[in-house]
Parts: sequence; structure tokens; C-alpha cells
Amino acid sequence: MRLTEYRKHLGSKLKHEELPLILGMIKGNAVRCKSNRSCNVVWVALLQVAKPVTALLGHFKRRSSCKMELSGLAFAVWMFICLCGPLDGYPNGKIREVCSSMMPHHGSSPQLSPEHIITVNGTEFKPGDRIEVNLSGPDFEGFFIQARDAEHLDSPAVGSFILADQRLSQLLTCGHTKNSAVSHTSKAKKKYVKVYWIAPGDAPKHVQFLATVVKKYKTFWVKIPGAIVSQPNAPSPTMPLHRTSETVSASHPISYLTKPFNASGCGNKKFCIRNPSSCDPESASCFFLSFRQEKSSVLIEMSGPSEGYLAFALSHDQWMGGDDAYVCVNEDHHVSVSTAYLKGRSPPVLNSENALEDVSWRLADGVLQCSFRRNIHLTAHKGRFNLDASYYIFLADGEASEGGLIHKHHRQPLITSGMYNITGLPQDIGGSRSPRLIKAHGALMFVAWITTVSVGVIVARFFKPVWSHSFLFGKEMWFQVHRMLMLTTVMLTSISFVLPFIYRGGWSKQAGFHPYLGCTVMALAICQPLMAGFRPSPHAPRRQLFNWFHWSTGTTARILAVVTMFLGMDLPALDLSDPWDTYMMIGFVAWHVGIDVLLEIHSYCLIRKVEVIEDDRIQILQSLTSAEAEASHHFVNTTMRWYDYLFKTITDTSMAFFPFFCRVICLNRLC
Repeated sequence: MRLTEYRKHLGSKLKHEELPLILGMIKGNAVRCKSNRSCNVVWVALLQVAKPVTALLGHFKRRSSCKMELSGLAFAVWMFICLCGPLDGYPNGKIREVCSSMMPHHGSSPQLSPEHIITVNGTEFKPGDRIEVNLSGPDFEGFFIQARDAEHLDSPAVGSFILADQRLSQLLTCGHTKNSAVSHTSKAKKKYVKVYWIAPGDAPKHVQFLATVVKKYKTFWVKIPGAIVSQPNAPSPTMPLHRTSETVSASHPISYLTKPFNASGCGNKKFCIRNPSSCDPESASCFFLSFRQEKSSVLIEMSGPSEGYLAFALSHDQWMGGDDAYVCVNEDHHVSVSTAYLKGRSPPVLNSENALEDVSWRLADGVLQCSFRRNIHLTAHKGRFNLDASYYIFLADGEASEGGLIHKHHRQPLITSGMYNITGLPQDIGGSRSPRLIKAHGALMFVAWITTVSVGVIVARFFKPVWSHSFLFGKEMWFQVHRMLMLTTVMLTSISFVLPFIYRGGWSKQAGFHPYLGCTVMALAICQPLMAGFRPSPHAPRRQLFNWFHWSTGTTARILAVVTMFLGMDLPALDLSDPWDTYMMIGFVAWHVGIDVLLEIHSYCLIRKVEVIEDDRIQILQSLTSAEAEASHHFVNTTMRWYDYLFKTITDTSMAFFPFFCRVICLNRLC
């Protein structure tokens, strides 16, 4: 007997002769509870009451004047059962009594909007296949999962389940099918449950998974609709699906996508943005955004690899601020879709009044997908742009913490190269996460401080004695080449220096130390040619002081330039491939440092050889005739010239080939 039956029984027969019988039945149900059979948890508490009451009965029977007290005791037991009657809970998960309705007997109505989702690892099945089923969402205590015919949700359970974790879940038998349902084992809080569904041989063409979830005793959802799996080549399920009243109320206003988006119709029926260009939205590395006009509304689909959030915004310029934004946030495996407003570079302000309809979403394999519909004109909603005008389109992703708090994106958002009307001519376009001006800034700085300045320093340091008798436009060749390369460095640095200010429209506070060091390098680069313009003559007393200042300023500028480039490569605006950009830069720096060290060693060894040979020549001359001495001197000079020519040929060839090869690779990454 259930508690409701005991309540009726006591209400109709409140006689003291019935009390021992009632207490005996309470005790019997309590014993069955202890043996883990399906029962109500309240019987255990009633057993504790029954024991002292039974003892009191013997005392009351011996006193004829206690009938009033006995009737009062019976009334007290009746009141206790009436108060406990609504508490029909199943903390141990043995809930076979609700196999059909999936409705907990908690004395309250189910919630309307579900917070939990049911996902699967496939969309098709054949008899005997094993489908992974996941139930996830905010903390919950109890659950009940079944698979049913998607076109007849009131039909019995279909197929059987296998457990993935016996500590969290247990198998139940509903109807004549063994292990056809899964429930909890205790009321311990959980966020995620995984089971496996085995497709039977007589399975219907379409199967849908349903779940009842209990968050707290009075807070629960009934028949939350989950993913639908179908047999191969099965026709689409009959719509609308036959659902119980609990299912209809529980699924409002959110639905769940059963399949990923596709690019069919892009450029023909709908306006699409993809990154990388022409990527497949079904892949795990594709960011996808599409707009399809349907009469007075637009259906929007957004997809991309993200564990936190995806967002897109419509903007009148290429700067964040004053924009119409739409955000899909993953909150504990539940996606919330909302409109937002961007004010400056601060986090988006989510709107409490949502202007979106037909919201659907899906989470699978690290890819977040959401779709929704909004009217082209929303005059009643402040901050919403009309969709029949042209805008720059932003697409961003990032992390979201507990509670749906959005954090700043770690990389530059995808931005269209121009303004587009999404309700106009359908197009299939891409976008860039690195603006062209920033790419040009990086490329010019790379050429200036890795190529021209390095070659110019090597020419001045090591080629002066080689080209001492060669002239170009009336000056030594080494000096003209050195001056040309250094002026080229200053020119490229000056052009590159102004590009970020043109793009940003001012100073950037988001770039860390990079802009400060860049300004320092720019100042030192300008000081070098100004200082060279006032250099003393070669034999002036202050020439040595000038040489030290010229060398120290140039060396400081080169070191700071390399550090600044390393810091700049990590900025999101440049969007380089990490960590290969760092490895490439380290290779360049190591190459140039190695060449400098090698040439220094060569120069030192050459000087030492000349000193030794000169000493030997003097000794030989002292012991030979003049003719023999001249021949010996000629042989030594010829040998030294061939040695010097061979070494420099090998060095110059390696210096020319390796930087050229690496620069081609690096500039391809930049541009």
C-alpha cells in the first residue's frame, strides 16, 4: 500500500482497534525498504515512530480510561502520514513505478525550461550498434533515462543500456525489456552521466532519448527531449512528434540540433563567412557563420571549436565598441544564446530582453553550434541594428567561467575586409584575424632588422680591408654599401613605425611593452644617421670616441629590436602560427650571431697568420739573396690571397642562401 492509501484508510477508520494493524503494515513496508526494494523513504521514519507507539498500546489496553488518549494517538499518526504523504521520493533510484510517465511523485509541477542536455556520439544506428549517450548540465541529484520511438513518445521503452560507471548509475527494467532504463544510485550531486544504448533488432526507424532530471526535491524536469538517432536511409520523422504534455512544456523554448551545420547553399541561398576559407563546418577546426533571409526574418547559424563561447557582432567600423552582438555561451554543458551590446573594449553587456526566436544548439567533440532567428527590423529593442544595411562582421571565441562569465578572447577576432549587407546578394567569404596594416608592420620590421641592418654591420666590420681599394661614386665601396643599407633600415623602420598608429588611431594599451620598446628602437635608429653626419675625420682625436658611441648605439638598437620583435610575435593582432614563429625567429638570430662569431674568429686567425708569416719572411730575407727573397714574398702573398678568397666565398654563399630561404618561409607566414 502507498502512503496515500494509508491516509484514506486512517481517515475513514479512526478507531483505536485499527491502530495496531496500521502500525504492523508500516513496519512491514519499512523492512522491505531495508532490503532495497522499491519503496518510499518515509517508511523508515514511520518505523521509528511505530516502535514506541506499539509499546504504548500495551499500556493503554490495560487502562479503560485511556480511550480518549488512544484516539488522540491515532489522530497524531494520521496527521504524520498526511504530512509525509507528498514526499514520495526515490533516493536510491529504484523508480520502476514511473517507467511510463517518467514523472517523480514529489508533490510539485515540473519546471518548464530545461537546464540539462542529452547528447549522443552519432546520428545513425543499425541493430546491435552501441550508441554513447551523455546527460550533462548543472548539479543534479537524480535522473531517469529512456529511449523511445521518436514518432510515438508515449510508447514503451526501446532497446537496452550498458553502464559506464556503476557508482553513478544503475539499470532498471521497464515493461518487458530488460535494462531498458537508467537511473541514479544515490542523491549525491553530479554534473555528467554517460551510458551506452544498444539498438534492438526490432527498433523503430527513429529513436529519441528522454530524461527526467531532479536538481532538488521540488525542482525537476520531466521528459527532457534529447538527440534523435535514425536508421540508415530512414525518411524524416513525422512532424509534429507525438509528445506528452510534460515533454511539450519541458522543451519550451529551446530545441537541440541533431546534426552539424553544412555549407550547402553558401553563396547561393545564404550569406556565409568561413575561417579558414571554404572550410567544412562539420570539421573541428572550422569557424562558420551564415545568414539566410526568410521573409521578414533572418536565420543565423554559428559554429566553431570552443569550450567557452562564440560571438559575432555587426559594426560600423573595424573597431570594437558600439556594436550589435550575439553570444552563445557554454555554461556547464548547457548553451545560452543571448543578444548583447558592446561598449568600448569592455566585456559585452548581455540583454535581459531577448529578441531571438527558434533557438537551437549543439555541443559535440569540442565544437559549439547554435542557431536562432531574428527579425530584420527590431524597432522595439534598443541597440539592435537593422539587418538590411551594410556592416563589418566580427566573429570571436574565448573562454567562459562558471556562471557564464565571458572572458576576453585570447586571439584577434575574425573581421571581414569590407562592409557587407547580409540580406543582400548571398556571398561566401572569408576574413582575417590579422589586419593588413599590422602584417605590413611586422614584415617591414623583419626585413629592416634581420636583413638590411645585419648585412650592413657585417660589411662595415669585415669587408673594409677587402674593399679598401674599390670605390663607388668616389667613396670606398664598403662605406657606400654600409651607408645604403643603414639608410634603408631607417626608412623601413620609419614607415613601419607609423602603421600601427594608423590602424589603432592612437596608442595601444593592449600591447604590453612592445610599443614602448618599439619607440626606443625608432629613436636610436634616427640617432645613428644624425650622429654619422657629424663624425670627425679619420685621424681626429675624437674619432675614437665617435666610433665607440656609433657602435654602442647601433648594437643597443639591434638587441632591443630583436627583443621587440619577439614580444610582437605573441600579440593576437599578428596571428602567427605558434610556436613555429618563435622557432623561426630564434633560427634567424642564431644564424646572424654565428656568422658574426665565425667572421671574428676568421679575422683573428688571419691577423695571427700574417704576423707569423711576416716574422718568417724577415728571417728568410736575412739569409737569402734579393732575388730569392722577392720570389718568396710573391709566393706568400699569392697563397694568402687564395686562402682569403676561398674562405670568404664559402662564407658569403652560406650567408646569402640560408637567410633567403628562411625569409621566404617567414614572409609567407606574415603575409
